Amino acid sequence: MVRYVLKRLLSLGLSLIVASMVIFVVVEVAPGDPASFMLGINAQPDTVAALRAELGLDQSRPDRYLSWVTGMLSGDFGTSYTYRAPVARMIADRLWVSLPLALYALALSTLIAFPAGIFAAARRGGPGDLTVMGATQLGVAIPNFWFAMMLVLVFAINLRWFSAGGFPGWDPGFWAGIKALTLPAIALALPQAAILARVMRSSLLDILGEDFMRTARAKGLSAQQALWRHGLRNALIPVLTIMGLQFAFLLAGAIIIEQVFFLPGLGRLIFQSITQRDLIVVESVVMLLVFAVIMVNFLVDLAYAIVDPRLRSRS
Repeated sequence: MVRYVLKRLLSLGLSLIVASMVIFVVVEVAPGDPASFMLGINAQPDTVAALRAELGLDQSRPDRYLSWVTGMLSGDFGTSYTYRAPVARMIADRLWVSLPLALYALALSTLIAFPAGIFAAARRGGPGDLTVMGATQLGVAIPNFWFAMMLVLVFAINLRWFSAGGFPGWDPGFWAGIKALTLPAIALALPQAAILARVMRSSLLDILGEDFMRTARAKGLSAQQALWRHGLRNALIPVLTIMGLQFAFLLAGAIIIEQVFFLPGLGRLIFQSITQRDLIVVESVVMLLVFAVIMVNFLVDLAYAIVDPRLRSRS
């Protein structure tokens, strides 16, 4: 197991190095100069040059890359060009919105998808299976931003159970923050739950046809007992993969939902920084999200080894 973990950590480190290079190059070659954008089209060349020197943009790109990477390793993500505030503090403030939202949505997605997928697999071809699969097809087809607006219309405007947008922070209390994140989390969770339920059903159906499941039935276990004792654990490998990808999507891809609900999360921060040509913020936030994705994949690999010990022996 130690060797397996060390190999995965080495892969994680190499992935981060390559990702940092790609992010820096892609952002740097994008058209537009931050200093010229901040000063406007009528700015004098010497004024633009002075601002570029103040922001450190007059340095060579290799020097800026090394400065950026070494700063991140020490926890210093630089200073925002636009807000003149530490990028690390800006990210930390937004992360307390995006991370709970992603975890909340993933928890809702899992709580919905697991029972639905298991129910459909246990009743293959029956009315229950057809109903669940029809509902999941509908969930996959509906755009989450449209679903989010419908949630606002019904639960915020008509019923007035929730606020239509905004985030009060965590200072008023935990439940006040959770209530503000409930509608966005539902809007993100239901489409992901539909995908996860279909994967769970398909994986379970593959496992139910294996020889060891027939052996378990031959030993006297009922269909439900064989499913819960032997089938479910062996069906989790593809499900864990999808859950890891979904968490990465929920953390990094909730820009539209954050715009619909006016949430001050990482998605809106990236969007605003791109429009303002705040390159240091864009690079740092994207790098953080890439690190989160790679770390989630690393944890999923560890979960593979826990669920299926054969992977450890192969490694």
